[in-house]
Amino acid sequence: MNTKTEAIVLQAIKHKETSLIVKCYTENFGNQTYLLKGVLGNKKGKLKAAYFQPLSIIDIVTTNSKNGDIHFIKEINNVYHYSSIHSTIIKQSIAIFLAETLLYSLKEEEKNSPLFDYIKNALLWFDTQERTTNFHLVFLATLTKYLGFYPDFTENDKPYFHLKEGIFVNQFDNECIEAENLTLFKKTIGTKFDAESMQFFSNKERQMILDTLLQFYEFHIANFRKPKSIDILKSVFL
Repeated sequence: MNTKTEAIVLQAIKHKETSLIVKCYTENFGNQTYLLKGVLGNKKGKLKAAYFQPLSIIDIVTTNSKNGDIHFIKEINNVYHYSSIHSTIIKQSIAIFLAETLLYSLKEEEKNSPLFDYIKNALLWFDTQERTTNFHLVFLATLTKYLGFYPDFTENDKPYFHLKEGIFVNQFDNECIEAENLTLFKKTIGTKFDAESMQFFSNKERQMILDTLLQFYEFHIANFRKPKSIDILKSVFL
């Protein structure tokens, strides 16, 4: 049975000599894994390896395998062609990092339209903007709304934020942030996707915020791993 869905590419891994295993977050089915047989060796085929770069948005027709774990892409009807994400070093590095972070964060194999729409619309905005060095920070902070662990700001006058509990507290322990880390975290959580409100951070501040956000994710997502591509990302901003 053929099914159609939009999909956001999270990972493409070479399989044997000419095939790819592609992991996507899809609009209709959540997390899905696809086997693209012979795509690396067939230059005349309709499926091109270039379609499966990190965070590419594609419209696909798929068929299900018998075991249900790995599916097949029969055709691609449309590919959104980014104007800048895959052609500028900073945006490309951010895309690789976010794709890996999403790979470790998105677990469900079921439809979640608000989550898919958030990711897609954020990427489309990212592609059209010039000043985007803080995009990944705001993206990850806002993503927590859709993953179910957005910080509780009802008592944000308290001096510490407990990363594991997701609330502001008066008593400090080793799972809390404070002082400058807390100030930067609160600024990031309050930032929206528009040119006027996008906060400016120095490279040092950006790294502090990113480390805090990844700690926050580790506390709230089972088996979350710190992306290896974080080293590439940090080197770009040095």
